[in-house]
Amino acid sequence: MIKFGTGGWRAFIGEEFTKDNVRLVAQALSNIMINENAVDKGFIIGYDRRFLSDKAAKWFSEVLAGNGITVSFIDKFVPTPIVMFKAKEAGTIYSACITASHNPADYNGVKVFIEGGRDADEIITAKIEEQTASLTASDISSIDFDQAVEESKVNIINPMNEFVDSIINFIDIEAIKKANLRVLIDPMFGVAKNALQTVLINGRCDVDVINDGENPSFGGLMPSPSAATLYRLKHLVAHEGYDIGIGTDGDADRLGIIDEKGNFIHPNEVLMLLYYYLLEYKGWKGSVVRNIATTHLLDKIAQDHGENCFEVPVGFKHISSQMETDDSLLGGESSGGLTIRGHIKGKDGVFASSLLVEMISVTGKKLSELLNEIYTKYGYAYTAEGDCTFKPSEKEALYNKIYIEKSLPEFEYEIEKVSYADGLKVYFKNGSWVLARFSGTEPLLRLFAETEGRESSEALVAQFKAFLSL
Repeated sequence: MIKFGTGGWRAFIGEEFTKDNVRLVAQALSNIMINENAVDKGFIIGYDRRFLSDKAAKWFSEVLAGNGITVSFIDKFVPTPIVMFKAKEAGTIYSACITASHNPADYNGVKVFIEGGRDADEIITAKIEEQTASLTASDISSIDFDQAVEESKVNIINPMNEFVDSIINFIDIEAIKKANLRVLIDPMFGVAKNALQTVLINGRCDVDVINDGENPSFGGLMPSPSAATLYRLKHLVAHEGYDIGIGTDGDADRLGIIDEKGNFIHPNEVLMLLYYYLLEYKGWKGSVVRNIATTHLLDKIAQDHGENCFEVPVGFKHISSQMETDDSLLGGESSGGLTIRGHIKGKDGVFASSLLVEMISVTGKKLSELLNEIYTKYGYAYTAEGDCTFKPSEKEALYNKIYIEKSLPEFEYEIEKVSYADGLKVYFKNGSWVLARFSGTEPLLRLFAETEGRESSEALVAQFKAFLSL
């Protein structure tokens, strides 16, 4: 069964991610477009550097073209944000990128976007799931890719320059030029290098790159920027005198940042830095949107500036939807994805990285100095995380304990409220919180806890693990 999670359809290559299943998803989406009279706007598709991504993009396009849908095919691996950007600019109703984002190398998948270049919501993905379940190979209409190109049913495009120019025009490129910064980029063998390096070189930054090139195994690491996976970047930034180190995940919609001392800046802190910078230094106005697993310090920054902070379920589609509702200034999540008002309606690690470079250029302050400035004003909070694997046979018992029995550990903090809106989140009266939820992209139970210190946050996570016997 083809099942979409919070970040699209992701599956193990050779088991669920196969040519037949990719074609089924494409036929299902074609049927939906035909039923909704969404064919005239065409379809945009791109792909990342993963194994089979380029071929899968062609399989997908062959089915769309076979159903009378004109496809704009980005004939070079690109960041997922470029597909979203082009979809927004072209006004297409549907578009897609072949990627499994930050998942392990033996996964691939499909991210589907809707009008405006936004992540598809559960209504659309449920329709795709329903369609694929009822289709067989005989239901698929297809045309050879080369023939489709010859007949202009598939048009080759390259929106890289448009995307890069949009970022350059958005940020304060003149301030960056004056700062003479040294930047080290780690695309983690993904797709960020070309776009990000071009933006920064236009800002006259001295830019170096590591972990580039074709490597379907991502160097043996998860293509997800974290303190553990960016260990080489951390070392080089500190020892070679760079002003900032920038890591991006496999499809470049998420980022990980290293400060000038070689410290990993948690995605929560990246959100705090950018929201604080836009409000305090640029004088912009607007609320902030975060998901349930993201720091509550954003609430304090918003309140201090007379703004609101909205909490939504995990999945960037919820963030972009709420941002649109309130015309919010910034939206983001603790996994490293964010966007701001006026840019695309989804995560963009290239844009966020560029804005961080602008921030240290405009303020003249180092990342560590700006972060200390925030903690001095609003107090310190530490978010601990823990991913727990389990056997498929164990999931029902875990689910029952969390959602049916609604059992809780005996916490040392007084509980203010408990929410089951997306996982189990316990809010304590002292402002701390703890969260347990099943991952929408991997077979994991994710645990998060935020308190005023590392030790107490990690103790909450450990307590929950012990309570669930994980």
